[in-house]
Amino acid sequence: MPGFFFPHNNMTELNGKEDCKLAEGKIHKKKQKNFGADLKSYLKCMVPHIESGIKTSNPRNATLSAEEVIQWSQSLEKLLASQSGQGVFREFLKSEFSEENIEFWLACEDYKKTKSDHLHGKAERIYEEFVQSDAIKQINIDYQMREATAKKAQDPTHTSFDEVQKTVYILMERDSYPRFLKSKTYLNLLNQLQPNTSK
Repeated sequence: MPGFFFPHNNMTELNGKEDCKLAEGKIHKKKQKNFGADLKSYLKCMVPHIESGIKTSNPRNATLSAEEVIQWSQSLEKLLASQSGQGVFREFLKSEFSEENIEFWLACEDYKKTKSDHLHGKAERIYEEFVQSDAIKQINIDYQMREATAKKAQDPTHTSFDEVQKTVYILMERDSYPRFLKSKTYLNLLNQLQPNTSK
């Protein structure tokens, strides 16, 4: 999504579902000093599954901690191991118009846990949504890999998408992930969780 900037006055008045709709419609261009608070409000409105994911996976700790967010910078693997990390990274990828990469990666993770009698249906859905040449959320892979994946999807096993999933992971790791760590999305979230470290 190009630009997350909200005027501070409007964000402090926001609460409830109606205000989330208001926030979605009031994206402005100016940067604000209190961006961390604005980002938190934005995430509450736009990514409600982040908070619910944190609550269910760690009921004692219902909010993001600075430690968890710092761990995201250690590796893409650690970022993707965190449900809230997945949500924040997905929002960043949306801003770069490349969210299909994490969506495909997550679909592959889910596919690996699928019971054998449901593999065929899921493989077909993943192929149609992400791999085929006219897919709505087409991932960026070469022709040979696309063809090889098509063959594997016709006679699916639990490892049918492993090679292409690894390729997409490497693409995110080398390309999107370093930009994410330097992005305002990540840095402001980190600063907001570490108020005492600011100069």
